Amino acid sequence: MLTGKLERWTRDELKEIVETNGGKVTSSVSKKTDLVIAGAEAGSKLAKAESLGITVWDEQQTADFVND
Repeated sequence: MLTGKLERWTRDELKEIVETNGGKVTSSVSKKTDLVIAGAEAGSKLAKAESLGITVWDEQQTADFVND
């Protein structure tokens, strides 16, 4: 799940990175969501992820994973 304004990648680029690494990008947050990547100005989807205890990465954490 991607939310907020992304600066480092376009949504399509980041979606491709997630899928290449075995993930699936969805349009909503649910109990089945494992990870949310949140850019600037992330709103209700970020809040929902946090309330469900879902792991949230910012763009730097995502970049660190991609570059490993």
